[in-house]
Amino acid sequence: MELAAKRLETLVTTYLEMTSRSDFAPAFIRAADIEIVKMEMPDLGFYKFLYQSVGEEWAWRDRLQMTNSELRDILSSENTQVHVLYVSGSPAGYVELFRHEDGSVEIAYFGLRGDYMGRGLGKHLLSYGVARAWDMDASRVWLHTCNLDGPHALANYQKRGFEIYKVVEEPLPALYA
Repeated sequence: MELAAKRLETLVTTYLEMTSRSDFAPAFIRAADIEIVKMEMPDLGFYKFLYQSVGEEWAWRDRLQMTNSELRDILSSENTQVHVLYVSGSPAGYVELFRHEDGSVEIAYFGLRGDYMGRGLGKHLLSYGVARAWDMDASRVWLHTCNLDGPHALANYQKRGFEIYKVVEEPLPALYA
């Protein structure tokens, strides 16, 4: 993690939403070695591997601070779906969806492992995740990103049809300093 090198003092969190499936602009890539598989059973060790290997560079911490029981409850919920991207049989990233009581579906986590960035896989995995979210009969699909995330994250979300609905700026929390 190179947060110190970024010299960030302010955390900027951008919230985006898609309120109609007709706004969705998917960008799938076709390749014989790409597969996305839904995790049908919570596997905490594998999930933590994915979470840490995708999120380490971006300072993801919250799921690693949960107890195994708390994490198992989230992953076992009928409202949670985790879809894993494989490239040539290796896990390359994942998208996690969560259906809220208001009918909205949040893309709670989304990302690629470092070795798989820059190949168009992010737009492919995001497109897959958005399509699955709408398949969950979402009233809207939403997510948030921040200035700690990858440099192309916001543009990818907007190119898929997401619109910004809120931006929050706050001092960088001490745990990132």
